[in-house]
Amino acid sequence: MTNPETASDNSRDLVLVRRFDAPCDLVFRAWTDPKALAQWCGPHGFKAVGDRLEAWPGGRHRACLIAPDGEEHWVGGKYLEVEPPHRLVFTHAWETGAGETSPETIVTITLRESDGGTEMTFRQSGFASVSSLEGHESGWSQSFERLSSFLGTGSEGLNHA
Repeated sequence: MTNPETASDNSRDLVLVRRFDAPCDLVFRAWTDPKALAQWCGPHGFKAVGDRLEAWPGGRHRACLIAPDGEEHWVGGKYLEVEPPHRLVFTHAWETGAGETSPETIVTITLRESDGGTEMTFRQSGFASVSSLEGHESGWSQSFERLSSFLGTGSEGLNHA
């Protein structure tokens, strides 16, 4: 459920916190290795196909999420910060056709050691609408369930900060 504060303020931040029973470096690699990312990224039933993943400051990323009905959803952006194995910051925008994109958001992923595992704080900022924030919340939540399975661990949703 969306935090009412994020839905009503101008920044419209989505914040999800998850705990994985895996070390930070493994969770970080799941975000930065193209083969790993393709195994878990996207809602249930979607297939992720990477086009570009240059995990360094200034590097680009681009991928396609393919829905169960075959519809393609392309997304891309640029890495702003890459600090292994604790922090990633990148832009995120959907390709809407004819060279246009959706409004750009900023994704910040912070990983910290926690009780022998990793606590991941995911923040996506700058949504143009509450409905966009809510759609992304559902998609990312499902992706993080898939990430937990990929890591071979249980994942606990700690809260929506």
